Amino acid sequence: MEDMIIATLERAMVAGTPLLLATTGEIICERSGILNLGVEGVMAMGAVVAFIVTMTTGEPWLGVFCAVGVGMAISILHAFTSVSLQANQVVSGLALTMLGLGISGMMGKPYVGKPLLIKMDDLAIPFLSEIPYLGKILFSQSPFFYLAVFLAVAAWFFLEKTRLGIQIRSTGENPKATETQGINIFRIKYLSVMIGGGFSALAGAHLSISYSKSWIEGMTAGRGWIAIALTIFALWNPGRAIWAAFLFGFIFVVQYLLQPLGISPNFLSMLPYIATLIILLLISFKDPRRLNAPAMLGEPYKRGER
Repeated sequence: MEDMIIATLERAMVAGTPLLLATTGEIICERSGILNLGVEGVMAMGAVVAFIVTMTTGEPWLGVFCAVGVGMAISILHAFTSVSLQANQVVSGLALTMLGLGISGMMGKPYVGKPLLIKMDDLAIPFLSEIPYLGKILFSQSPFFYLAVFLAVAAWFFLEKTRLGIQIRSTGENPKATETQGINIFRIKYLSVMIGGGFSALAGAHLSISYSKSWIEGMTAGRGWIAIALTIFALWNPGRAIWAAFLFGFIFVVQYLLQPLGISPNFLSMLPYIATLIILLLISFKDPRRLNAPAMLGEPYKRGER
């Protein structure tokens, strides 16, 4: 029983890692006032690029680097339509999702079913990995896990304690007042969207070269949409996103534990998405003033308007 609990929590950390990466990126993006519903598509692009580059070159970290670059590049499309063209951000984000899923499916078609022989081994932290129970759960994980936690903490510090982070938050709250301080609002928004895209692509890279070590079309399986919901659940705070993401990672793992009980696999596969809907429903009853949502989230900023 003890071994099963440890194994379950260990797998929950693995399953929550891509959610934490994508959620952290979305928080940074939305803090600037840009709503990005294209997370799912960018994750898919990151997954396929990381897999192809890793399989071709035998260098997983090169695959990760290329995936992040592609994620940032394709996110520029959303930034351009949302910021420069001031188009509807919901439509633009949905278009980015469809574009990313379509291109990734086409690029990855020749690689479906091919196993990735190059493995990104787990990294056991000296001394800490020897701690009973916690050592195996927290300190003998994939490098992506440590990277995700570090980036989430760094994102919190960046948004709360640095000048650029404060400018990003100010842009999402009151862009007109921010611009009067001589800050280039458009540059801040472009940068935030690109950073969010890089994080989402990194989450996708984890799925293809660390989590499953293979590529199949649709392998993101709605995780991008869950990350958007977790952004709200975490109240746009990267620190809160850490436990929220791993909570959902646990829900992903629980569905496999319940299968021997005779519960329908189709119902169990719905658990993460049912939990997402329940959380969003509960949040909808909260006072909007306590949600900490950026005041200008999803609203285009037009220079010179009162």
